Amino acid sequence: MNIEIVNTGSELMLGRVLNTHQQWLCRQLADMGWVVSRQVAVDDTAEAIAAAVSEALRRADLVITTGGLGPTSDDRTRAVIASLLGVKLRQDEAVLARIQGYFTARKRPMVESTRVQALVPEGATVLLNQHGTAPGLVMQVNDPAGGPVRRLAMLPGPPRELRPMFTCQVAPLLRAAWGADTRFACRTLRTTGLGESLVEERIAPRLEPLTQAGLQLGYCARIGEVDVRLAAAGPNGSRVVAEAENAVRSLLGDWIFGVDDEALEEVVIRELTARRLTVATAESCTGGMISHRLTNVPGASAVFWGGVVSYANAAKELLLGVSPALLAEHGAVSEPVVRAMAEGARRRSGADYALAVTGIAGPGGGSEGKPVGTVFIGLAGPQDTVAARHLNPFDRETFKWATSQQALELLRRALLKQESPPA
Repeated sequence: MNIEIVNTGSELMLGRVLNTHQQWLCRQLADMGWVVSRQVAVDDTAEAIAAAVSEALRRADLVITTGGLGPTSDDRTRAVIASLLGVKLRQDEAVLARIQGYFTARKRPMVESTRVQALVPEGATVLLNQHGTAPGLVMQVNDPAGGPVRRLAMLPGPPRELRPMFTCQVAPLLRAAWGADTRFACRTLRTTGLGESLVEERIAPRLEPLTQAGLQLGYCARIGEVDVRLAAAGPNGSRVVAEAENAVRSLLGDWIFGVDDEALEEVVIRELTARRLTVATAESCTGGMISHRLTNVPGASAVFWGGVVSYANAAKELLLGVSPALLAEHGAVSEPVVRAMAEGARRRSGADYALAVTGIAGPGGGSEGKPVGTVFIGLAGPQDTVAARHLNPFDRETFKWATSQQALELLRRALLKQESPPA
């Protein structure tokens, strides 16, 4: 099936907003066995939207548009497509009632311009929006020349509205119309601690026979992580991917922390929960990033005690009990201090583990012995306290992310050595 995506929004063209739809939708469709053949982004003008959609409909079995369904003057997708297809817009009373109910439930006045979202092209199927006011729309488009019927799905722009709408409403419609291609298999193994070239060097030679048999092998590197993507199509696709996964696991072992969309913090929370253990944090240079990531995971409250952002030396002394003499002798960015931070956090929280970080985020503050990017990570646990030194010479935001990744990985590795209690 030929699928094309048209992302609308001048903010995309100006670089003011990151277009996450292209990645997310492609992933959802690929998991259903359909690979997107083309996608474009255009600004909010009627001419640009009409040209992009018209061109896509000449080629594709399915065209998905994102954005342009809201109540403001730059939301033109609905009207442009109705005009392009030669159909009228009519007010859908059920949609209007739902929009009115949305504002009533939130005790907010309904602006008159919001009513435009209840205008529906004739013949369109309405997709209810559980997280906003703009409904999605699905239409069948007949080929005047007698060709196959094409489908057009219009989705709202905000990801929190688009994603559940696609998952719960569009995907079932597509499966009913075309049936998912179960011959396509895809698996992503997520690693941390190894560079992309080293990952490839370790696994590529072993996977060569499988790539010749149809395995698609890909890598995606980001700060602190390298994903290994294994995909294959055809009647033997699942078998080929399973064989490849077994091979990669045997070669990379514990460097693999998760699969598919799993984040490192999710894995850490899961492992803590399975072992009935708790963790606290003491963060200096990351400013709460580790705690932020842990508390993004549902169920974290069962295992995460809390954290201290001890940015100033005085905070390290007052909140964690770090000795002023230790700070004076070694400096805040040092192994002795990060050990003291971790042990202080564990002692004062009563948690089973405590993670601590201290470092030089830059751009200033570095020295020959401790250049910008230097970071020390400490982990105090039931048996002992361990510490590691890293160099993360990045901008401040990236530095914080990389350091939080290294800290969570240090904890994950320690948990792997802990047996889970009996059920």
